[in-house]
Amino acid sequence: MQVNVNELKRSKLYSEELCIDLSENNDKELFKWFLASILFGARITETIARNTYMTFERYKLLEPRKILKAGWDFLVNPIMREGGYVRYDFKTSTKILRNCDTLIKDYEGSLRKLHKEAKDGKDLENEIMSFYGIGPVTTNIFLRELRPFWEKSNPEPLPIIKEIARKYEINLSKYDRKSLTFARIEAGLMRLKSRVRKR
Repeated sequence: MQVNVNELKRSKLYSEELCIDLSENNDKELFKWFLASILFGARITETIARNTYMTFERYKLLEPRKILKAGWDFLVNPIMREGGYVRYDFKTSTKILRNCDTLIKDYEGSLRKLHKEAKDGKDLENEIMSFYGIGPVTTNIFLRELRPFWEKSNPEPLPIIKEIARKYEINLSKYDRKSLTFARIEAGLMRLKSRVRKR
């Protein structure tokens, strides 16, 4: 199976698929991506993650205060159920609510404030991982598409990305990691991972 690098360069970002515009770099769009990243980082398929995000969107729950006001029961059903969850719905609902609460209490609801207060890239990653139930993979999902837009966002590509790039002889070091091109290649490789695993 051949992989065309030029096609990878035209890959849509995961945020773009969800009509989230990270280039605006405002708290509204950033929170949408934070929420989506929590869903993509859970042990569910990309399809269920995408559908669940769109369910949040359909119910106009794309702000931390609105999500907190909706409450746990509403997140479990209808949000998670309509999104396609059959497992982890309780756990994910708790995670989202706790992280909305932390974001409001510690950063006045502003992810831009979080970025501004971080000393450097490593500190930024640690700040994201200090949220409830958020580990290295979710942190990577959130920050990798923000590389072109956030000065301190520059996470190392996940091992699986490097592995797929090697498999298809794509030299990632040829590209500026802070560029939109790199982010698109990375998104394309991530989708390729799903196809490779289906075979």
